[in-house]
Amino acid sequence: MNCQQFENGSMSFRAFYLSGKLPEDVVQRFAKHAMPPIDTLGSNEIHGWVSSRHMLDRIITPDNIYYAGYLRLTLAKAEKKIPAALLRSECRMAELAHLSASGNQFLYRNDRIEIRKAITDRLLPTMPATLSGIPILINRNILYAGAISEKQMDVLTLNFMETTGVRLIPMTAQSISLLRNNESTEDIAPSSFSPYVEDALTSSSIGQDFLTWLLFYSETSGGIFKFDGSEYAFMLEAPLTFFMEGNGSHLVILRNGCPLVSGEAKEALRVGKKLTCARITMAQGSNTWTLAFSSEFVFRGLKIVKNKEDLDPVSQFQERMLALDTFMNAFLFLYDIFLAERLHPIWPEVRLAIHNWVDTRVTKG
Repeated sequence: MNCQQFENGSMSFRAFYLSGKLPEDVVQRFAKHAMPPIDTLGSNEIHGWVSSRHMLDRIITPDNIYYAGYLRLTLAKAEKKIPAALLRSECRMAELAHLSASGNQFLYRNDRIEIRKAITDRLLPTMPATLSGIPILINRNILYAGAISEKQMDVLTLNFMETTGVRLIPMTAQSISLLRNNESTEDIAPSSFSPYVEDALTSSSIGQDFLTWLLFYSETSGGIFKFDGSEYAFMLEAPLTFFMEGNGSHLVILRNGCPLVSGEAKEALRVGKKLTCARITMAQGSNTWTLAFSSEFVFRGLKIVKNKEDLDPVSQFQERMLALDTFMNAFLFLYDIFLAERLHPIWPEVRLAIHNWVDTRVTKG
């Protein structure tokens, strides 16, 4: 993971709420939990915090981790790994030598285990360090992190809590609704988006409901909405991933051609499948954002149109962060619009409109 992904290029991240205010001695706490020197690396991995300048920058000071008012760090890990192809070849060579010396035609399982362990113990100390990390950026009470997988999320939340004493609350369909609107989505009954599928047979994922609703809303309203005094437009694009457990194909991925108006997309909706991932483009004035969004609120490859003005690095970063905040605020406002329909008495009327949309969508090809 690029520790400078928030400074340039596209951004892939999950967002977290902070459960409380960071302590006043937060810099000293991060410094206390800095990654050990790389020359201390042995057979076991080492991990800890480094600055976002590079993966070996263990010096954690306010000047190193604050940039334009934003706190930026990387939770780094260093380990030694034996390339899989090398390990397989060394093991096979040793196994053949063992067979030749013993005169046997096969190896017992314990022999294989012992050979692999001996080769690992011999090769591992000679391997160079492999570095990886989870970059984070904190803006007020929101933390953005390059922690895409569940394992990365667990590692980050555990280390952040141990370092700061502040709990990270992942932005999910449930937590966003609770913290923004004080409404729970946990006990909401599943609702079919197809007139041909019973509610009980469809997904109960509010995230999937939201993403599928975005497709409905974009096609029936032109994808236009107003937020904070400005007009925004959005649309969904391929690849589209539809999912539903049950008989037949659970997962349908549409990539090439014109998936949005394809018969396959219409059929996926008709049999009760809902979107789990899609590309989204959002625009406001001269600002444009594109990304792949999943129903688990994972943001992948977010691209922000670069400002053409000749700005110094700090100003460029500030504009980039402003664009990120603008996108997130507008996108979460869209989620608010959805929740205002999904969690309230108006939903049966909206669902009827969705059923009609699914049944009458125009297809090509």
